[in-house]
Amino acid sequence: KGTHGPKIVESRNIPQLSTGDMLRAAVAAGTDVGKKAKAIMDSGGLVTDEIVIGIIKDEIAKPECQNGFILDGFPRTLAQANALDQMLAARGEKVNCVIALEVPDSVLEERICGRWIHKASGRSYHVKFAPPKSLPAGAKPSASNMKDDMTGEALMQRSDDTAEALKKRLSSYHAETVPILKHYEPAGIVTRCNANQAMDKVWGEIEGALNKTSSGSWSWKSLAFMTLQAAFVYAVCSKRFNLKLV
Repeated sequence: KGTHGPKIVESRNIPQLSTGDMLRAAVAAGTDVGKKAKAIMDSGGLVTDEIVIGIIKDEIAKPECQNGFILDGFPRTLAQANALDQMLAARGEKVNCVIALEVPDSVLEERICGRWIHKASGRSYHVKFAPPKSLPAGAKPSASNMKDDMTGEALMQRSDDTAEALKKRLSSYHAETVPILKHYEPAGIVTRCNANQAMDKVWGEIEGALNKTSSGSWSWKSLAFMTLQAAFVYAVCSKRFNLKLV
């Protein structure tokens, strides 16, 4: 997702929306939904799916999202997928293409444990597959030589990007997120891509699926970006609009 999400943003000229970022922004802005979320968080509770859906609904109504968007980090469960479907349906939209980027569990440890991020921007790097310019060839990665290409600021590793944490995430993925694919498969809208190959080949499969969607009877509208652990899923949402794209 870290590699191909930005490519979709660039090729489709749409924003990428992180549910975590949207939640923090709503709280900071003091919106009605943000106030509800803040009250729950201040009491030590977990923000409900209903509130997250409300925040997404407010965000995608903004002008910058009218030509589409990528939703990063939601839905992660079948209940969330159903709630997203209902919210989109009320706007005359629907999920009409789901792209699953599948990687064997055995390959994921190398990918995830070698990942470093620039916290402020969300830019992602990998010590093997996408190293920053600051990392000398053959050097062991550390805070001193892992710097963001654009700002020169230090990169960091997420606390859950470990082999032990990955096992727990995979267990959650198989139990909670796999059903999302099964939810959309009956509609014939799921495309499974082999992500265990060269990046340009993976991108070619993604772009082919998106182009196929936009050339059909449904106009290309928006992209829900669902993060999975053993497969990364992009769900394309569309809105019928009298033979022209919106």
